Formats: sequence, C-alpha cells, structure tokens
Amino acid sequence: MGGIKKADIGVAAYLMAAILFFIIPIPSVMLDVMLAINLSIALIVLFNCLFVKEVLDMSFFPTLLLFTTIFRISLNVSSTRLILTTGEPGNVVETFGQFVGGGDLVIGAIIFIILIIIQFVVINKGSERVSEVTARFTLDAMPGKQMAIDADLNTGAIDDAEAKRRRDKIQKESAFFGSMDGATKYVKGDATAGLIITGVNLVGGIVMGMMNSGMSAAEALQRYGLLTIGDGLSSQIPSLAISLATGILVTKGSAEADFSGVLVSQLFGVPKVLMLVGAALALLGIFTPLNVFLFLALGGMFIIVGYRMGKTIEVKETEEEAQTEEEQAEEIRRPENVVSLLSVDPIELEFGYGIIPLADVNQGGDLLDRVVMIRRQIALELGTVVPIIRLRDNIQLNPNQYIIKIKGIQVTEGEILFDHYMAMNPGYVEEEITGIPTYEPSFHLPATWITESQRERAESLGYTVVDPPSIIATHLTEVIRSHIAELLTRQDVQNLVNNLKESNPALVDELVPKLLGLGEIQKVLQNLLAEGISIRDLLSIFETLADHATTTRDTDVLTEYVRQALKRAISNKYFPANEATSVITLDPKIEQEIMGSVKQTEQGAYLTMDPDRTKGIMKSVEEETTKLENLGKMPIVITSPIVRMYFKRLTEDFFRDLIVVSYNEVESNVELQSVGMVTA
Repeated sequence: MGGIKKADIGVAAYLMAAILFFIIPIPSVMLDVMLAINLSIALIVLFNCLFVKEVLDMSFFPTLLLFTTIFRISLNVSSTRLILTTGEPGNVVETFGQFVGGGDLVIGAIIFIILIIIQFVVINKGSERVSEVTARFTLDAMPGKQMAIDADLNTGAIDDAEAKRRRDKIQKESAFFGSMDGATKYVKGDATAGLIITGVNLVGGIVMGMMNSGMSAAEALQRYGLLTIGDGLSSQIPSLAISLATGILVTKGSAEADFSGVLVSQLFGVPKVLMLVGAALALLGIFTPLNVFLFLALGGMFIIVGYRMGKTIEVKETEEEAQTEEEQAEEIRRPENVVSLLSVDPIELEFGYGIIPLADVNQGGDLLDRVVMIRRQIALELGTVVPIIRLRDNIQLNPNQYIIKIKGIQVTEGEILFDHYMAMNPGYVEEEITGIPTYEPSFHLPATWITESQRERAESLGYTVVDPPSIIATHLTEVIRSHIAELLTRQDVQNLVNNLKESNPALVDELVPKLLGLGEIQKVLQNLLAEGISIRDLLSIFETLADHATTTRDTDVLTEYVRQALKRAISNKYFPANEATSVITLDPKIEQEIMGSVKQTEQGAYLTMDPDRTKGIMKSVEEETTKLENLGKMPIVITSPIVRMYFKRLTEDFFRDLIVVSYNEVESNVELQSVGMVTA
C-alpha cells in the first residue's frame, strides 16, 4: 500500500504543478528544472513505446498524453511570463535559442518552422489517421474475433480461462484504440497551441523590449526573437518526442514481439536484397560523378554482409532441420507420448472431406457457430454445461458421411448431400416433390433431398425445408440430450456446487459432504437429466436433498423427492395450460404387483418380476401409447408416486421416449384426461 500511495502522490503533484504554473510565476532556475524534467519524461515515453512488446502494456497512454500535454503547455506559459516580464527565462531556453539556432535569429527561426512542419504535416497527421482507421477496424473486427474464440473453445483448442483472457484482451484493445483516436487530438492541439504561444511571445517581446527596455526594433527582435525561438524549441522538441511515441504505438499494432529486433530482421534479413543494394551503390560510384570511394566502400560492405548472412542462414536452417528431426524422434521415444493418446474426448463429431466446407469459416461454413449455440441452448434448457465438442475431419469416412462419438465410441451416424436441402412432409401436404428419398437422421422421419432450385416450390407447398448444417446441428443436439446424463462428471457437479456456494453457503455447507457425498448428488442429477428434467433450479434441488437426506441416502428415492419439488417445472414441460392433456393411467393391480416384486439390497432396489408378466405389461403399454401417437400426442403415463421410478425402470429398455410422471409431480390446476389404462 505504501508504494501505491507514493505513486498517487507523485501523479497528483505532477498535475497540481501544471495547474499552479498557469497561476503562479516561477523563478528561472525552477523553470530550468521543470523543462529538464519535461524533456526526460518525453524521452522515457518515447523509448517505452519503442521497446514495449504489446500496445496494451501502454494502455494508459491516452491519459498520459493528456497529462504531458497540459504540463508542457503550463511550462510554455511560465516561460512566456518570464520572457515578457524579465527577459531572463533561464539557461535552458537561452541555450536552445543560442545553441540550436547557432545564435542566429534567421537560422533559429528556420529550424523552428521545420520542426513545426514535421510535427504538423508528417507525424501528427499520420498518427491521427492511423488511430482513426485502427479504431474503426478494431471495432469492426470484434464480432469476428469473438466468434473465432468461441470456435477455438468448442473445438478444444483453448480452455475457458484462455477464452476469457482473449475476450478481455479484445475488449481492452477496442477501448485503447478508441481512446487513442481521441487522444491524438491532444497532440495536434498541443502543436497548434505551441505555435500560437510562440507568435504571441515574439510580438509581446518586441513590444515589451521597445517600451520597457528602450531597445530599438532591431535589438528587440534579435533579443526576444532568440528567446522566443529558444522557448518554442524547448517545448516543441519534447512535444515532437511525444508525437513520435504516439505514431510508433499506433503503427506497431499488437504484435507480441521485440519491436527493434523484428524491425532490423525484416529490414536487413534478406541476403539477396543487401547484395543487390551493394551492387547498385558500387555501380553508382563507378559510373557517376558521386564520391567513388564512399559508394564503393558502402557497396562492398553491403555485398559482404549479405553474403555472410546467406551462409549463416543456410547453416541455421540445416541445424533447425536436424533439430526438428531429432525432436520428432525424441517425441516418438518418450513414454509420455503414449499416455497422451489415452485421453478420450467426451463428444466428437467426425465428418468426411465433402462436409469440410460446412466447418471451414474461410469457405463460409457456420458449423462451429452452431456448435457454440448448441452448448448455450442445452445449458439454458437443462442447466448443465456440455463438454467441449471436438470437430475433426476423417478421410476414412465417405465424403458426405458424419459420425457422432460419445466417449470415443460411435453412437450414431448420418449422411448429407452438401449442395442439397432436406424436405420433410409435416403430414398434411398431399403433392409429392421429386428428389432423392432419404431419412432425417435425428428422428428417422421420411424425407427427400432436393436442389436449391426446388427449395422455393417445396416451401410454398408446405414442406419443411432444412439446410445441411441445420441437419447435423439438430442430430448432434438430440444425441447430446440423450447422453447428457452420462456426460455429467463429478468435476462438473463440483463446479455447480461451487457456483451455488457463492450465493448459498449455508445450504451447501449443510449438505456437502455432511449429508451426501459428491457422487450421490451426481447420481441424483444424472437421474433427472436422464428423463429430460432441467437442473437449472439447483437451489430447489439442494434444499430438497437437505430436507430428506437425513432419512434416506437412496439416490433413487431422493430423486423422486426432488421431482416432486420440481413439479411446477415438470407440469410446465409436459402439460400445457388451459388445455386438457391426454394421458394413460396404470391399473392399481399392476401397481401392487410391481411393488410386490421390488427387492431391497445394500446396492439399491431392483425388480424381480416374471419375464412373461413383464412382456404382457409391455404389450399393453405399446397398445395404449400407439393410440396417443396416432392422435399426435406425447405418450405420457401417470402412476402413483411410490411406483413411478420402478415402472420407468421397467419400461425404459422397451420405450426410450415414454414419459412417466407421478400424481405428486402434477400441479393442481393441470387438467388431465385419461384415454386408456395399462392392464395385463
């Protein structure tokens, strides 16, 4: 804290001095000290900008410009006051006037004007334009950079921490170049103010010399002209250094490299160029009246340096090639190399070379963006973070084929036609459309591949028309939904617990690990996700677990308690408001039979029902659910709370999409209409 306070005091003193110099006259000795400090700060800024590796390392440069500008103008005002009142502005001003100008008014004036022109026309104008263009392009490039970060994140090239660091860097770069666009106006205004102050000094000095000191016009012009030029130079040279620093900073970009090293290597790094320049200089020395010794010497030097550099580069390339081969051989020999091959990606999408354009941003493909949206969509829908989805091409696949793997094992595949669209009949379109018959990969519905020219007609007839990236994205989404439970790891659960702990530490401390371990909570959350129940309301889930974990640690029973606590969400998901929902009920006799066949063990409960009896019940379920599906309704079975989880377990191998809900999971205002009963 002590160091920070000293820095605060130093900055405040610097600014306060600038304000006081506008008001209070200062002696010439103190002005000398301040002008020397001003020149020092300008050189410090210049060399910092020259050697800084990244522009964001000078992120406070716009503010620094304002500080140095106001300080320099305040010194200009103080020196003007001394010139006009005493004619003795101190050693620095007089030296700049006498030494830089050679003691001659005309030479001094010409040098001063040249400095002003350089600053105005060359440096300030260029810096202002570069800042303006850079700010505009930086802002325009932001969306593209953000998408590139999301794409890298989803393909696993970077992790969340690196993605956050890159996003922060983009925001800072945008803010910096936006500020620089405005800050260059300070530099331009400072040069203008310096020119005006110099003119005022010259006129005021001549008038004061003639009126107060009794000088002639020529004497006054000589005396005060040199002082004015000295004053102008003493402020314009630091100003020029700051302007140059601004130009360096806005033109060097954001390359994370040693500026001077890169500059020299780029300028003198090609041997052929140096040898050509050397030959040109030697020819100029021989065939023109130019100094033959000078040009031959320079030409010979460039030829020798170019030749030696070429030899050095050849040796270096040979060494690098040998080193690369050795590193590759060493990499193969390393035992760690085998270990790295053991890691398995949670989700992989592999595709043939014909589908590459869909994933290649340079070819207009937006598959990477869709993968980003899938992760966001499932996070909002189910409340869990989808692992990184790895995208890679596989030349062993058919050109138009893609496969989806979960934990390294293929779970499904699909095939698309790159330049076609998939048209699906919603059920009410009678007119058929010509094309290549196929099946939609996500839900195995009959569909037809059509060309771009047929798309408009198909849509006008009422067909649902989908492009290839949407087909793959939908298929991938459905696969992730159906496997999201097994993708939820203990580490994911720990992350969810940590997030909840920030807002509800008392609840988390009570539950984990005193009442339930991380693995038990993971099992409950997996049970919910397996049936498509969102775990976003983690607070309600943990509250319910904390209430009932004191009486049971059976994760299946705890899952049922949680489902009942989430009945508003479950009702909202399956039972639309202001409309009677058609459902199937379960015969009370079958419920009693199921409960009678439940056996409790230390590992949990399981069913011991007779296979023939199970077959009869499943046949009845199939008959009743078919009735609902023919009506275009979701197959939903309503059971008593105690039976729900066992009936779901009994049917899940036969009817994967069957929804089983207990009476306790339905809101009181929901209207149900039984259209059948499962009997056997």
